Amino acid sequence: QVQLEESGGGLVYAGGSLRLSCAASGSIVSINTMGWYRQAPGKQRELVATMASGGSTNYADSVKGRFTISRDNAKNAVYLQMNSLLPEDTAVYYCNADLQPTYDPSRQYRYWGQGTQVTVSS
Repeated sequence: QVQLEESGGGLVYAGGSLRLSCAASGSIVSINTMGWYRQAPGKQRELVATMASGGSTNYADSVKGRFTISRDNAKNAVYLQMNSLLPEDTAVYYCNADLQPTYDPSRQYRYWGQGTQVTVSS
């Protein structure tokens, strides 16, 4: 079985910083793209940032220049450094991974973490 576990959420004042971490564990052959999404109350889940295994990145316009995604491929981990946080960044943040599991290595599956709450107070 494959699991993604996030950590690092919490409460911070506007202008502050947080660092989210996510590690994939289990029977994994390889991981392609890893990323972060978020969902605010009453809104749809939206992309925050993604990073391919080769290092290319993609960011939502709303977080460019403030958030940085990084990976440690040896640890099957992805991180999100969030600086200059705004109240509108308040949401549950989810990590995901597009990967090939050992039980079906010929196909790619998307796995999600359980989410971690980020609250930015003004």
